[in-house]
Amino acid sequence: MKAFVFPGQGAQFTGMGKELYENEALAHDLFERANDILGWRISDVMFEGSAEDLKQTKVTQPAIFIHSVVLAKCLSECSPESEFRKKAAEAGISGFNPDMVAGHSLGEFSALTAAGALSFEEGLKLVAKRAFAMQKACEIKPSTMAAVLKLEDKVIEDACAEISSKGDAGVVVAANYNSHGQVVISGDIDAVAAAGALLKEKGGRVVPLQVGGAFHSPLMDPARVELAEAIEKAVIVKPVCPVYQNVDALPHTDPEEIKKNLLIQLTNPVKWSYIVEKMVADGADEFIELGPGAVLQGLAKKLAPAETKITGIQ
Repeated sequence: MKAFVFPGQGAQFTGMGKELYENEALAHDLFERANDILGWRISDVMFEGSAEDLKQTKVTQPAIFIHSVVLAKCLSECSPESEFRKKAAEAGISGFNPDMVAGHSLGEFSALTAAGALSFEEGLKLVAKRAFAMQKACEIKPSTMAAVLKLEDKVIEDACAEISSKGDAGVVVAANYNSHGQVVISGDIDAVAAAGALLKEKGGRVVPLQVGGAFHSPLMDPARVELAEAIEKAVIVKPVCPVYQNVDALPHTDPEEIKKNLLIQLTNPVKWSYIVEKMVADGADEFIELGPGAVLQGLAKKLAPAETKITGIQ
């Protein structure tokens, strides 16, 4: 069974999607539609912008969404004789024919759109609103994230709870369960530093991340409140296959459940390692990453059985 997966923030790079735009008419049209929907030429920033330009949350999130969804659309609708489809075939990807999908954080919106639960326009509008809301939340209070390696999930959770319970440094939580031995913590700057110091004492390796704020933590609550109305009004229909959502790592097809999980995702952890393992348990023997970078392919190699086929295209 095929699991198509979609990356989140951090996978962006200058030039992302440019080859698609220049060589596939469908991609060209979708990029131009995206520019019209947003009211500014995000394609110019994607193709020519600096790394600093692309790092802004309000740019990064819609850029990755557009790139990922265009890839899925081209796999589904471009001629098998097109240069893109030939390139995909060389990578062992015959088309967009998922048995299940999932996306890491922002990538969940890409997964839902690719699977038909959201239209391209509706998905992009939601992502743009989410990005602006998250950027505003980051500006309300300085915050950060750090990756913690070489420790069990429970050790990291306990350390975050210990620092948060003291109250003087602020709040810190486990935010991204990327793989076993790789968890990202998120919260107030002092609290993340204090938790990092404690986790180093316990034998962990702590790597500060260059991000704009404390994603998937209680500090994103202002963004959750701002996004609530937009998600509630969004037209979400039953996807063509189950979507494994970040908040519970379970497959969903019911539009109301999907909406609820999308909203609470902002302030809750991304359970990516559990998603991959659940997909494998449900029959996935092939993972295909659609979007910039290859982060999710690397994580799948750590989490899935050795014989699992893992590939991707960008």
